[in-house]
Amino acid sequence: MSQKLNLGWLGAVAMGVALAAGASEKPTDFAMQVPLSVIGEGPWYRLELPLAVQLNARQTDLSDVRVFNAAGEPQAYALARETARTEDNRTLTDVRWFPLYDSADDPERAPSVRVQSSANGALVEVQPSSQLEVGEEVLRGWLLDASGIKAPLQQLILDWTSERDGFQRFSIEASDDLQNWRSWGDGQVARLTFADERVEQHEVGLPGQSARYLRLLWSTPQAAPVLTSAQLQSASPRSLPLPLVWSTALAGNSVKAGEYTWQLPMGLNVERVQVALDQPNSLAPVTLAGRRDSSLPWQPLSSGLLYRLTQSGQDVLQNELQLSGQTVQQLKLTVDERGGGLGAQAPALKFAVRATQLVFLARGAGPYTLALGNATVKAANLPLSTLVPDYSAAKLAMMGRASIDGGAVVAPVATPVQTPAGTDWKKFGLWAVLLLSVLFLAAMAFSLLRKPPANP
Repeated sequence: MSQKLNLGWLGAVAMGVALAAGASEKPTDFAMQVPLSVIGEGPWYRLELPLAVQLNARQTDLSDVRVFNAAGEPQAYALARETARTEDNRTLTDVRWFPLYDSADDPERAPSVRVQSSANGALVEVQPSSQLEVGEEVLRGWLLDASGIKAPLQQLILDWTSERDGFQRFSIEASDDLQNWRSWGDGQVARLTFADERVEQHEVGLPGQSARYLRLLWSTPQAAPVLTSAQLQSASPRSLPLPLVWSTALAGNSVKAGEYTWQLPMGLNVERVQVALDQPNSLAPVTLAGRRDSSLPWQPLSSGLLYRLTQSGQDVLQNELQLSGQTVQQLKLTVDERGGGLGAQAPALKFAVRATQLVFLARGAGPYTLALGNATVKAANLPLSTLVPDYSAAKLAMMGRASIDGGAVVAPVATPVQTPAGTDWKKFGLWAVLLLSVLFLAAMAFSLLRKPPANP
C-alpha cells in the first residue's frame, strides 16, 4: 500500500515539475496552433498526430509539442511513438507447408481438401477431397500451418525451387478452422537474373493479425512453384508497432543520370519509401542512401529491385523500399541504368514514419489547442505510466479521443515571439545601472587624460 502511495506521490511530483517547467509558455510562443475537439470520457484524451502537423515541429523528437486549455495553461501530456523498428521482440518460425492440388479445368474455385490434424490443431496430412485423374491435377498453391504461433503474424518469407524463377503473385487467406477464410490481400515475391546479378525478393508483409492457417493460391494454373522453405515472423501484442503514416508526394532533383535526391522537411525516422513508377514496363535495381545534412557523407540505407510490369493484362508493381528507421533529412536514389532507368526527371517520392499518439490530461476548461514549432523549448512530456496511473493498453483504448478540429490549422507566425505581459522594471533598472557605470568610468578616464602630468 505504501509503495502505491509513494509511486502516486512521485507521479504527482513529476507532473507538477513538468507543468511548472512549461508554466511560462504560451500558445503564441509556438509557430503553429491547431484547435482540438474532444469526444468520449475524460479526463485523458488521446490524439493521433497527423504527419502534416508533425512536420511543423522545430525539433525532431517533438520536444516542442504542447497542449493548452482555453486559458492558455499547459496540459500534462505524454507521447507514444517509436523511433525505429525493433527486431528484438519479433520471432521467426519455420512452419510446415502442404500442397493444394485441384483440377486444371476449374482454376477459379479454391481447392477442396481433406485434412488430418493432431489434438492441438497441427496439420498432419492434407489431401484433395475428391480423387483427381492422373495428369489433370495441377498445383494451385500451398497451405501453411501456423497453429503453433499464438502472436499476430507480421511477415511471410518464402523460398522455392529454381524451375519457377521470375515473379510470383498469389492471394493470401487466413483461417482458424479451415472452413471459413478471410482475405489478407495479395502477395508478391520474385527471383530473377539481371545484368549477371541475382535479384531476389522473398518477404511479404502481413496485416499483424493472428491466424492458425494461411492459404496461398496462385491464380494462373500450373504457375505455383514448389516451396522449399516457409517462415512466419510474429510479434507479441505488447510489441506491435504503431501503424505507418505516409507523406504526400515529394518532388526531387536529378544531379546526373541515374541519380536522384530529395530533401525532407525535417530530420525524420523514415521506415519506408515509395517511388512513383509512372511508365509501364519499368525495371530498376536501386540503392538508397541518406544523411542528416549536406555536410555529412551519404550512408547506405537499402537496396532492391523496383518494377512495374504488365503480366496477363495487369500491372505487377513493386515500388517500395524498407528502411531501418534511421533519422535522415536527405535521400539519394542511385539507379542501375542497364534496366532502362527511371527518366531524366526525378520521380515523386513518398516516405512513411511510425504514427505518433499524444495523450493529455484535460485540466481547466476547453477548447484545447495543440501548439508546436519552437526550436528552443525543452521537452515537457511525461512517461505514459506517470501520466496515467495503472496504465495499460486496454486503458489507453478506452480513453476519450481528440482530433484536429475540422482540419483547421492556424497559420504559423514567421518567428516565435515571447511577448512579456508587462514592462520588466527589474531588467530595465539593471540596464540603467550598467549604463550609468559605463558613463562614470568613461568620465573618470577622460578626467585622468586631461590632468597635466606632475613636474619632476
